[in-house]
Amino acid sequence: MTVPSHGIRIIVLGFNCLNMNPVSRIILDPSILVGKPVIRGTRIAVDLVLELLASGWSEAVILEEYPGLEHEDILACIRYAQEIVQSERVYSTTNQEKIAG
Repeated sequence: MTVPSHGIRIIVLGFNCLNMNPVSRIILDPSILVGKPVIRGTRIAVDLVLELLASGWSEAVILEEYPGLEHEDILACIRYAQEIVQSERVYSTTNQEKIAG
């Protein structure tokens, strides 16, 4: 869904994961962290939360270190990443070249 706001285009992504209400938790706003996806109401980027999880941080530690976050915010970050990867398209090349990414 796209929401116009003072001439700035804000894209809001809503998620419905497990017991999460269909609340818009992840936003992309050019005025916040240059448009990186962030958790609504914060300047905490989705990629930061994913990096912490990938580095072995438990959800409990993340919630302790970032008290403004909720369990549903972490689930929304994971869902966001899942949807990005799911929508990724891979095309083979005719020369069987490897594509570095």
